[in-house]
Amino acid sequence: MHSSHLLLEEPIRMVSILEPSKASFFPAMTKIVGTLGPKSRSVEVISACLKAGMSVARFDFSWGDPEYHQETLENLKTAIKSTKKLCAVMLDTVGAEMQVVNKSEKSISLQADAQVVLTPDLGQEASSQILPINYDGLAKSMKKGDTIFVGQYLFTGSETTSVWLEVSEVTGQDVVCTIKNSATLAGSLFTLHASQVHIDLPTLTDKDKEVISTWGVKNKIDFLSLSYTRHAEDVRQAREFLSKLGDLRQTHIFAKIENVEGLTHFDEILQEADGIILSRGNLGIDLPPEKVFFFQKSALYKCNMAGKPAVLTRVVDSMTDNLRPTRAEATDVANAVLDGSDAILLGAETLRGLYPVETISTVGRICAEAEKVFNQDLYFKKTVKYVGEPMSHLESIASSAVRAAIKVKASVIICFTSSGRAARLIAKYRPTMPVLSVVIPRLKTNQLKWSFTGAFEVRYFVSASSCPVYTLSGLYY
Repeated sequence: MHSSHLLLEEPIRMVSILEPSKASFFPAMTKIVGTLGPKSRSVEVISACLKAGMSVARFDFSWGDPEYHQETLENLKTAIKSTKKLCAVMLDTVGAEMQVVNKSEKSISLQADAQVVLTPDLGQEASSQILPINYDGLAKSMKKGDTIFVGQYLFTGSETTSVWLEVSEVTGQDVVCTIKNSATLAGSLFTLHASQVHIDLPTLTDKDKEVISTWGVKNKIDFLSLSYTRHAEDVRQAREFLSKLGDLRQTHIFAKIENVEGLTHFDEILQEADGIILSRGNLGIDLPPEKVFFFQKSALYKCNMAGKPAVLTRVVDSMTDNLRPTRAEATDVANAVLDGSDAILLGAETLRGLYPVETISTVGRICAEAEKVFNQDLYFKKTVKYVGEPMSHLESIASSAVRAAIKVKASVIICFTSSGRAARLIAKYRPTMPVLSVVIPRLKTNQLKWSFTGAFEVRYFVSASSCPVYTLSGLYY
């Protein structure tokens, strides 16, 4: 049985709750992914985000053009140089995402109990009566009583910038819906999510491929967030595509699980992917609310045992507009850490939120507090038991190194590596002390020029390892 309370260090001194948190040379073990956008793209704000604990910058291509994101990335590079904080780059694809197209970009007010028509006719202008969509197969998949969510950012149906629709009837290619909550939609594109409905769109679209082969190659992205991953074949196709793009051969693919279809094939997807992103926003729509926690715990456990990073989303939505998280959100972040999450992904909170830096700092502090009571001994024993015998030589060395470091109360584990495999295996066992990964660069040539390898490994360790991994290298940035 896998339960959060089993991973708590016992006994916990209640007085420690009242003690002020002590500043540490090393930040929280749990990494923070920040989505850069309108409120977080200046050099000043990005620098503050890096200092607050952001170790991965996410670029969401479901909105904005490559030029806009390139300008943001150049600001990130400037911030990295000035702060001397390493940060990896994650490209988030659009994938099989349905969108409402609002060419006029005028705000659309939708009133509860009124009706609105979803149509694939893009010649229509978006209004409170009709919403043009980019997918002509929706009507074939929908029936009366089905639910649809539409919104620019947080399409939960619980706030005024997203709306919950219920299908009333299907007429030809049009879907007539009853509006369940009043909302105002603003912007040119709104995401549309149909609950538990198969969408016949490719996971890696032509637009995604174009962005990856141009913007992605130019900027040598570290991670590809593969949106709407539904099958292991989706990951294999993405990896085959990356393998033809030179420097992107080593880019790590994180499968983004966003619906029941991906959840059904989770085990096979985990085998193929380098990491998993649990998109709780969409999953919270596809799954009954009472089932979400079970999926989260089960998925995180499987990722931990496989030694692959697991990233959790949608933890502090209220901080998009507020300086402090709710009590439930703070507890949710802590439980995510205790459940085994390797990173927290912040979306709208940093993209358009009013307090991007404070959000990163707050989440980091909560993670650090939760890590203090994480039962590493139990976790280590459970992981060793799961791996079983005989272990591979490298796995045996990694687990033994962690066991020895804990027994002698070592202050740090130093790992020399070039490929990064050894350091990742050490991180799998989650030692209580930091891991200092010394990346040994390799010299290579294409007969025209000489260059060093290793920059990718450095950024990966800093941003995606499941324990505090730090690097020594003077070659990068």
